[in-house]
Formats: sequence, structure tokens, C-alpha cells
Amino acid sequence: MPPAAERVPWRWLAAGRASRRLVLVVVFVALLLDNMLLTVVVPIVPTFLYTTEYEGANSSVAPAWTEPAPPALKAPPFSSMFSYFDNTTVIVSGSANTTELENGMESSRPPQPPASSPPLPSGCPEGEEFLAKENVRVGLLFASKALVQLVFNPSVGLLTNRIGYHIPMFIGFIIMFVSTVMFAFSGTYTLLFIARALQGIGSSFSSVAGLGMLASVYTDDFERGNAMGIALGGLALGVLIGAPFGSVMYEFVGKSSPFLVLAFLALLDGALQLCILQPSKISPESTKGTPVFTLLRDPYILVAAGALCFSNMGVAMLEPTLPIWMMQTMCSPKWQLGMAFLPASISYLIGTNLFGILANKMGRWLCSLIGMAVVGISLLCVPLAKNIYGLIGPNGGLGFAIGMVDSSMMPIMGYLVDLRHTSVYGNVYAIADVAFCMGFAIGPSTGGAIVQAIGFPWLMIIIGVINIAYAPLCWYLRNPPAKEEKIAILSQECPMQTKSYTTQKTLRDFPLTDDSDVEAENAE
Repeated sequence: MPPAAERVPWRWLAAGRASRRLVLVVVFVALLLDNMLLTVVVPIVPTFLYTTEYEGANSSVAPAWTEPAPPALKAPPFSSMFSYFDNTTVIVSGSANTTELENGMESSRPPQPPASSPPLPSGCPEGEEFLAKENVRVGLLFASKALVQLVFNPSVGLLTNRIGYHIPMFIGFIIMFVSTVMFAFSGTYTLLFIARALQGIGSSFSSVAGLGMLASVYTDDFERGNAMGIALGGLALGVLIGAPFGSVMYEFVGKSSPFLVLAFLALLDGALQLCILQPSKISPESTKGTPVFTLLRDPYILVAAGALCFSNMGVAMLEPTLPIWMMQTMCSPKWQLGMAFLPASISYLIGTNLFGILANKMGRWLCSLIGMAVVGISLLCVPLAKNIYGLIGPNGGLGFAIGMVDSSMMPIMGYLVDLRHTSVYGNVYAIADVAFCMGFAIGPSTGGAIVQAIGFPWLMIIIGVINIAYAPLCWYLRNPPAKEEKIAILSQECPMQTKSYTTQKTLRDFPLTDDSDVEAENAE
């Protein structure tokens, strides 16, 4: 092979590492896989726990009915006589079954237990009390990922400021792969809980490092908004594919199959990161970033973080409670439990890509205000559905509105740091991810308890009213002021503007006198 041909892959690799678009592709794929794993468990876990624990417990009751069976074998002697003439058994006493006496295996067959409640003709699952308690357990399982991510996000933000974004991004891939494989082979609630918590650690590394990397590569505010919209489209696509993919694969192939497919895709993502990024390169930020606690004292960052938290809390509450509510009220089969989230996912995908561009034109504050109001209205309409088709409208509106909020708030976070703090993005996107995770931690954990206490419709009313009440606060993001120190830095970076401003100020001395020209020269 000629030397020039050997250099072609290295040239392509060097060009790829310098390309902003390929960095965007890496972040897109990482968010896609993270959120596929986030939602693929939504239709699987409730039915898997119901099948393994409730039905398993009921089937284990059967041996208790076999205990009275042995006395049937203690029949009086010669209770039956075998005739060698025609190979038949003549029953003398009716207390034993001929077949049971001849075959010891069949003699252990239990008699029918006393008649309990007959099976529901509509096909609804039995065990109302178990399903009510399962709301809490499934909610805690789903919330564990967000709670762990909540704890690790600030540390990952500090780590990215010190060593750059490449190494944390690759660490996130490794942890996500281990978590996915563990999901595939976990058969108990405890192992599923550990796998979900491990996913939170990996997700923390991937999301904070990925969004920070995008913000550092796309420095223009308009381009950054578009890039964030595309990256959030990966998040939306993961949510879109996850739940329906999980429900269909679980119904027709088996529990492990969707997780093994995701593990294979994660390996491809790791290979892509090795090619495009430089996971062995330590590249700390040239300037020291603003501390997390300083950013948390900024009221404008808190308003943006609150919008992310409460808008996503609605869909976070739906994830553990909606499938169980559908099992109880609609008697839905397994595949419908995931398909119910399909309208929300499709509309979220449309909303993030559409408003990544439109939000910059109509005003990101207005886009997020309208989005939060629509989130609240959609949540209020969810309990009105009588079947899966009645969920299309509310879930579609919910996904579209959350897409409006997310695609507006993520660029605003970067813009607020540029405007009011140091332009280092690891910490601010750690805060954004913390807000996102708080919604997904508080939502499922409290949602299950609220449903058990006062019912699913009241849960939707509570979170819907909270979103509508919070929406007007987005007005404060309309024109956030810059800090005085930041204005001074900007004016030092742009001396030409400062000079023209001074000149205009000098020429505004009225009324003009004979000495005004001399005063102007002295002022200069």
C-alpha cells in the first residue's frame, strides 16, 4: 500500500476530531442510548414484577393444598382389589381414586382450593392491593437513577473543568454498558434497583460532559441553540423508541432481548467515541469556571432550572403510574403499556427540533412560558381518557410542550453563563442536569405514594396546577441583566465600541461655545 493511502485514515481521523458536526453526532448518540435505556424499562418493570412476584406467590400457594392429599393414600387395607384375570382394579372403598393409588406421582395432585373470586371476564389483572403497593416500589426503582445522578452531577461538573470533557464522556459509556448488561440478566427487584442506580452514574457523566462539550464547541448563541435542539432530538428519539421497543420486545421475544440490543449499540457508541474524541487527552479549561454555589445564587439560573424540573416532573410521574393505572382501568395488554408513551415521544422529537430554531426568533422566555402552561393543561386531561386512544391527545400535547421548554432552557443556561459569569459550561450544565434529575427523582418517588393515598387523577391535577402556576416566572428571563464585572470585561474586549461611545458622549455638550472644541480635545 502506498504511503499516501496509509495516511488517508489518519487524515480522516484528524478532520473528524476537528469537526463540530461529528462532536454533535457523538453527543446525539450518547443521549439517544441513555434515554432508550431510561424508558425501555417503563413497560417492562411493572409487568415483570407482577408476573414474578404476585403470580409466583399465588402459584406457590398450591403446595399448601397438597398437604391434605397424603391421607387419601391411607385408605383401609384391601380398599381395592387387582384382578390378574382381566388386568382391572375393583374398587372396594370409594375413598380413593384408582388412578391415584396406581400412580404415586399423580396422587400428589392437589384438590381444588375453595372457590375465591372468579377471574375477571374483562382480562384485568387480579391483585388490586399488590398493584397499589407496586406503584410505590416501581416509583422508587425509577427514581433511583435520578437520585444517584443528582448526587454525582456536581462532582462531574468540577471534573470536566479540571480534565476536560473527553475522559468523562468515555467513562459514562463504560458505566452505561455495564448497567445495560446487568438489566438484561437481573431477575429480582434488588438487582434491577442496583442496575438502575448504576445507570444514573453513567448518565451523569454522559449528559454533563456532552452538553458542556457542545456549549464549548458552538460559541455563537444562535448556533448553540440549534445544536442543543439537535442533541435534545437524540434524547427525544431515545424516549420515542425506548418504551414501545421495550414493550414489543418483552411481549414477543423476552425480557433480556431489548437490553442486549442496547448493549450492542452502546459498544458501537464507544467505538465512535474512540475515533472522534480523544479519551486519553487531559484538556482542562484555560479559565477557571464559576463555582456551583455562585451559580445557584443567581435567580435567573434558578428560574430556568425550575422550569426544567417541573415540566419534566409531569412525565416522570406518568412513567411508573400510567402503566399500572392502565392495567387497572383499561385492562391493557403488555404492548399497549409502552405504546401509550408513543404520542408524547413523537411530539417531543418534533418540538425540540422545531423550537430549537423558532425559540430564538419568538423569544425563548415566551416559548418556555407557553410550554409550561400546555404541560399543565395536558396533564389535567390525562385522567379523562377511557382507553389508549384517549391518551393520544394529552400525551401528544405533553411531549410537544416539554420539547418547547427543554429546547429553550438548555441554550438559556449557556447564555446566562456567558452574560453573567465566566464562559465555562461544565457547572451550569451540571445544574441543568440536576434540575432535570430532580424532576425524575421527586416525580416517581412521590407519585407512587400519592396515587396510593388519593388516586391517579388527583396526582395529575396537582402536578398540572404546579406547572400552570410556575409558567409566569419565565417572564423574568425575557431580558436578564449582565453583571457589572462582565460588562467591564466585554468593554475591555471591544475597545472600538468604547471609544465611539466616548466620542458620542463628548459631542453631546450643549450649548456649543467657542471653547467647546478645546474642551473636547482635552477630554480626549
